Amino acid sequence: MFKIAKQFVILSVIAILISVSFGSAAEAQGNTATEDKDPGAMTFDLLIVRPLGMLATLLGSAAFVVSFPFSAMGDNIEPAYEKMVESPALYTFYRPLGSF
Repeated sequence: MFKIAKQFVILSVIAILISVSFGSAAEAQGNTATEDKDPGAMTFDLLIVRPLGMLATLLGSAAFVVSFPFSAMGDNIEPAYEKMVESPALYTFYRPLGSF
């Protein structure tokens, strides 16, 4: 009885591992068909926009820390965090280079 259950578990794990690997390969193939970015836009983004985004993230974080007691009293900590910290950080660090 345990031998059959053990074989079933082993075959299930193997099937899951194989299906996960095929799924990630298909996802990777879908992402290769992106258009080429303009080198000028990428350079402008790297040298001007990203540093300004980092500055905005730092200033937003400082403003969030200062406004935290007032946000807590108004019960709106999450929206304040999203607007002051999360949005600038996502724009700066999770956006593809040259995409505005």
